[in-house]
Amino acid sequence: MANAVFTAKNTALMALGSVNAPLEVASSWIDSQLSETYAACGVRPGLLEKVAGIKSRRWWPEGTTFDQVAAEAGREALKNANVKASEIDVLISTSVCKHHLEPSMASAVHHHLGLPASAMNFDLANACLGFINAIWLASQLIDAGQVRYVLIVDGEGSRYTQEETIRRLQSPGTTAEDIFAEFASLTLGSGAVAAVLGPADEGGHRIVGGVSRAATQHHELCIGTLDRMTTDTRGLLENGIALANDCFNDAEQHDRWLSDIDFYILHQVSKVHTESVCSHLGIDLEKVPVSYPTLGNVGPAAIPLTMANNQHLFSEGDHILCMGIGSGLNVSFVELQW
Repeated sequence: MANAVFTAKNTALMALGSVNAPLEVASSWIDSQLSETYAACGVRPGLLEKVAGIKSRRWWPEGTTFDQVAAEAGREALKNANVKASEIDVLISTSVCKHHLEPSMASAVHHHLGLPASAMNFDLANACLGFINAIWLASQLIDAGQVRYVLIVDGEGSRYTQEETIRRLQSPGTTAEDIFAEFASLTLGSGAVAAVLGPADEGGHRIVGGVSRAATQHHELCIGTLDRMTTDTRGLLENGIALANDCFNDAEQHDRWLSDIDFYILHQVSKVHTESVCSHLGIDLEKVPVSYPTLGNVGPAAIPLTMANNQHLFSEGDHILCMGIGSGLNVSFVELQW
């Protein structure tokens, strides 16, 4: 079964911008909130830290909106890229978290940043793969000569979801099955990130291309709303890794990806997920920077946030493979040359 393949001829990541949510929420605090429920259900505390490997995650202050933090990250990316807001041709918002269905998140971010009326703006949502998909789309537009600069933004927040999940699980009658069905909600985190893409002949970090593959028969393994996410954790892990394994092994670049990649930026889910993916794909864990221990799973922001936070590790010419598995199920890889 072949993968969907794309290549980029003249597109580069000009710069990243990120914003950290200011409030740290320790997994030990969540355990304390659920201590009575754990005891009643015979569930031992500490699973978030000991098994998932997540010591803490971040929350935004009450009243913070996702478009506000996405715009803040966008400003940082524009500054780092030395690109003016007036030069942006397309704005793509990939946030999963939204306060409302309409209008688009992109329209609010467009307004906050003062982008020109000529700048097309829209949302692109695909669970945890939205940012990766937006890089693909932006590269096609830039390579085709339709646009010069594309700004991709993402703002995510886990506070409301986790407060509601804790409240539900504190209710009398909660079972161990209820806890494990919503356990993944407690691994989520908050953050904002943005990227400016433009022509590679102007500099930046070249987008090489990527591959993707779908297994949508598994689209019901993880179902999320803003206040609740139910997950078949084992099914999502096993089928997601199987899909990633097929995509990776069948890629034309497979041999080069195993020998020539300097850093692998995986979607940040948990310690178990990271180690399992690397074991099945034959990836050296030493080449895998992680952010989940202190940020948790920040959805589509996780890969670019991890890349932004580890730029000090990268040298000019390094090959970096961004690898995402998203609910649906879908898998997408994007290769960059730093």
